[in-house]
Amino acid sequence: MNQRIHDLSWDPGADKKKPAKAETLRMRAEIGRQIRAMYDEVLNQGVPSRFSDLLTRMDGHSNRASA
Repeated sequence: MNQRIHDLSWDPGADKKKPAKAETLRMRAEIGRQIRAMYDEVLNQGVPSRFSDLLTRMDGHSNRASA
């Protein structure tokens, strides 16, 4: 999962021919896979306890203010 999107090289002037449809679909699938892998890593990271505590305190304050 250490591959990143910047691993893909793209040179807009390298070839003026349009890639074949199958190649375009493969490229899009690979880009999508890499983006999902990157965001999966972020989603699997835990929330720091100090941040979680802050959210809990803020919820408590907003509940008391609306009562």
